Amino acid sequence: MEERLVNFAADAALFCKGILNDFTGQYYGHQLLRSAGSSVLNFGEMQGAQTDKDFKNKATISLKELNESRINLKILTKKQYGDSARRLKILDEVEQLIKILATIIKNKKQTNT
Repeated sequence: MEERLVNFAADAALFCKGILNDFTGQYYGHQLLRSAGSSVLNFGEMQGAQTDKDFKNKATISLKELNESRINLKILTKKQYGDSARRLKILDEVEQLIKILATIIKNKKQTNT
């Protein structure tokens, strides 16, 4: 999972390099860079969590950042910004990552009850 998140953040960064450099492109491109990078960084912190509460907190933040990335990609899709093939690939990957991380959080909650 960590490797996929690293690849996702790197792919998002490469995608953002090709976005039109106007106000909209800069705004959503920067937001995508931040949320994609934050998702993997919080996942890394989640892996080192010392308590279940800390694990849940970091996992939830990572999931929120993935959701933000997905929404940014949807907006960029509507505006037809960036390379469409790369954008659709990244959007598909973020959808899969969201499902996986949501399952990890759900399973962690079930083992604690």
